[in-house]
Amino acid sequence: MIKRKLPIIIISSIIILLPIFAGLLLWDKLPDQVPTHFGKDGTADGWSSKSFAVFFIPVFILAVHLICVLATSLDPKRKNITDKPFGLVLWICPVLSVLTSVLMYLTALGYMVNVSTVMMLFTGILFFAIGNYLPKCRQNYTIGIKIPWTLNDEGNWNATHRFAGVLWVVCGLVLIVCSCFKFAWIVFICTVSVMVITPIVYSFLYYKKHK
Repeated sequence: MIKRKLPIIIISSIIILLPIFAGLLLWDKLPDQVPTHFGKDGTADGWSSKSFAVFFIPVFILAVHLICVLATSLDPKRKNITDKPFGLVLWICPVLSVLTSVLMYLTALGYMVNVSTVMMLFTGILFFAIGNYLPKCRQNYTIGIKIPWTLNDEGNWNATHRFAGVLWVVCGLVLIVCSCFKFAWIVFICTVSVMVITPIVYSFLYYKKHK
C-alpha cells in the first residue's frame, strides 16, 4: 500500500512541513512567544517559544501522519481498506498542520481570529466527511469502529458502520451550524459523546439480537 501511494504520501508530508517555511519567512515579525493553546472562547491562554511553534508542531504532526500511514499499511486486513478511506487518512494531518499554523501565526501577528469557531467548523466538516466514508469501510483493525462485536461479526460491522455513518454526518452538520455560537463548546462535548457512545450501544444491541 505504501509503494502504491508513495507519491501522495510524499506530497502530503511536504504540505505538513510548509508552515515551517512560512514561519521562517515571518520569523522577524513573529514575537518571541507564540500562542499555541486557546480556550473555549477562542482566546489564547498558552504560549510557546517561536522555535517550538515554527518547527516542533509541524514535525510532530508529520510524525503522527507517518505513524498513521504505517499502521494502516501494516493492518492484517489492509486489503479491505479501500483508497477513499485511506485517502482521508492521508489528508487529515496536512490540513490540520496548515490550519493550526495559520491560526497561530495570525494570532501572533495581532490579527483578530476566533480560533474556537474555525476549529469547530473544521471538526464539523471532518466528522461530516468521515461519516460519508464509514459505511464504505470493510472490516479492518485501523479505520472504523473497532470493538469486539464489530471485529468478530462482519454483519455487525456493516450494520454499525451504516448507522454510525448517518449519525456522524448529522453530528458534523450540527457542529458546522453551531460553530459560530458562544455555546458551541457545550454542543461539541454533547455531540462527540453521542458519536462515540451511540454506535457502541447499537453494536452491542445488534450482537444481543443476532448472537
